[in-house]
Amino acid sequence: MTGAPRIGIIGGSGLYQMAEIGGLREERVETPFGSPSDRYTLGTLAGREVVFLPRHGPGHRLMPTDINYRANIFGMKKLGVGWIIAVSAVGSLQERYRPLDIVIVDQFFDRTSKRHSTFFEEGLVAHIAFADPICGALARILYDAGKEIGAPLHMGGTYVNMEGPAFSTKAEAAVYRAMGLDLIGMTNLTEAKLAREAEICYATIAMVTDYDCWHPEHEAVTVETVVRNLRKNAATATQLILKAIKKVPHRQNCPCASALAAAIITQRDTIPPEIVLKLQPLVGKYLMPGQKA
Repeated sequence: MTGAPRIGIIGGSGLYQMAEIGGLREERVETPFGSPSDRYTLGTLAGREVVFLPRHGPGHRLMPTDINYRANIFGMKKLGVGWIIAVSAVGSLQERYRPLDIVIVDQFFDRTSKRHSTFFEEGLVAHIAFADPICGALARILYDAGKEIGAPLHMGGTYVNMEGPAFSTKAEAAVYRAMGLDLIGMTNLTEAKLAREAEICYATIAMVTDYDCWHPEHEAVTVETVVRNLRKNAATATQLILKAIKKVPHRQNCPCASALAAAIITQRDTIPPEIVLKLQPLVGKYLMPGQKA
């Protein structure tokens, strides 16, 4: 690996591999939280070292709730990833976000209840700042890259993270729309929280596939609709990523890289040494086993 952190790419529904990655090799990474969704694909893309992972596993076998998000992000950290570009299928809750549009989201609204969304437990507590859940610097890079390739693009929007796996009812969609929320999906908020705890810059390319179930002139969302529109958008998303990777700096120059600096609240001499060792890739620069306050 070179001096620059690697760039992670998490593929969602419809994006399970990237043939453009050169020098391919696969690596299985075990973590204290279990196994990631699949083996990681390592190689080069646009002259940069990248790590690719399909979040739903090979053949799309994992439901959104069943994805081992902690293992996925911890594995990225162990592999030296400093940035994650996440690709996700979303439904639109507003007329202005049309099917086949791409949105660089900037906010999330959580409707999940069954996710493991923190690395910190068992005697070590940390409270990260999460007012701005997306890395602003990486989001701007993605937006600028999208504009350069002429993608149908929007900067900013709030992503509702529902539990799934069923799609929304009309009543739910009506409430979300009345709240002024923009997009709906099932995965990205959990990734964003864990990436922030891991001090990894994270941003989402949200690919609009449908109008959920609220639009009177469009049929309610189906898997067939989602997959059909994702296939149409896959080439655009790949182009955008190729262009964006060339713009990613060779070092993290944003607050994401020090998100834990003021987040650990547990008194140092009470933290179990085995937990410090378990989370060494995350907390090693702040804590050593047995360190006093």
